[in-house]
Parts: sequence; C-alpha cells; structure tokens
Amino acid sequence: MEADDRGYWDRHAKNYDRSMSLLGGPIPRMVELVGAAAAGMERVLEVAAGTGLVTPAIAAGAREVVATDYSAAMVSSLERRVREAGVTNVRCEQADLYALRFADGSFDGVVAANVLHLLPDLGRGLASLRRVLKPGGRLIVPTFCHDETALSWVVSRALAVTGFPGHRRFTVKSLQRAVEEAGVLVSEALTIPGLIPIGYVEGRFGV
Repeated sequence: MEADDRGYWDRHAKNYDRSMSLLGGPIPRMVELVGAAAAGMERVLEVAAGTGLVTPAIAAGAREVVATDYSAAMVSSLERRVREAGVTNVRCEQADLYALRFADGSFDGVVAANVLHLLPDLGRGLASLRRVLKPGGRLIVPTFCHDETALSWVVSRALAVTGFPGHRRFTVKSLQRAVEEAGVLVSEALTIPGLIPIGYVEGRFGV
C-alpha cells in the first residue's frame, strides 16, 4: 500500500466509525454474511480489518482469527474493539496485505472487507491473499461499489474531493469479474443496497 494512503487512514482512524453513520447502511448485512461464511473455519485471516467492524462476527464462528491492518492507528482501534467485546480468539497485528508474513497455505479463509477498491495494484493484492490460503480456501471480499448506481457515482466523486484514497470504482459485476480473473471460483455475488452499495463476493481459489 502507498505511504500517502497509510497516512490518510492513520489520520482518520478515530473518525472512521463516525463516517460509517453516513455510508454504513449496508454494513450490518455485510457483517451478517461474512460471519455466516466464516462459521466453522479453523483459521481465518482478516486483512484491512480497520476498527474491527467485522472482526467479532468472524471470531464468533471461527476457531482462530488473525486480524490485520497496515495503519498503526487502525490496529489500536481494532485492539480496543476486540478487548471491549471480550473476544479471546483474535490476534491483532499490523501488516501490509502485499507483504503478509505468513506461510503459504496458512488459512482456511481470508476476509478482505471494503479494501479492494483501495488497492493501487489489485492483481498483486489478490495474489498475496491467494498465497496464504489453503488449496480450496475461501476468499470473502465484500467491497464498496462506487459506480453501482447514479447516486453512488455522485457520492464517490464528492469523496474524491476530500482526498479519499480510492484507486478504482467497481460495479458488482466488475468486482465479480476482477475476482474471477484472479482465479477465484465465485460462489456468491450479490448487491447490498446503500448510499454506496456493497458488492458481496465470495468464492474459492481453484485446487
């Protein structure tokens, strides 16, 4: 991830949850879907965990969760949320998803929520996630789709004026296509409505 982008998230970590009061309409349904997908998994990696909006739901069903973010400020907020929730099966770490410090095939599932549109190099990012998944492991990548509707198109351009570090604007169809081009067998792709809708895409890397 780029240094300027890291600085943006370090500065905005304390306000992130508040910003979700405007854009977070799809979040509860997204969290529900992610939690259901992670249920029964032994070991799950969460990248770009942010302040931990999704982490407790993953932890509720998985045996072990490693929750990471590349912003130190975000990791501090993440640790606080995990601690306050009384979750004991989550380890929080600072990590760059392009350079994950885990062995090949370490995880049954990888969750990357609302981050693919922020990646300067999408192909490299997806390859990094693929590397740490076990053969047939599940990739769960719900993502804000800024070009899904006319309203989200307008909102996205307004966000760009504020310095929001987005690198691409998906529709749900283009998100699914990008994930499939990375070698993922997509099993579910649906739209969660909102001011900026979330495309929920889930699948497995081919064995």
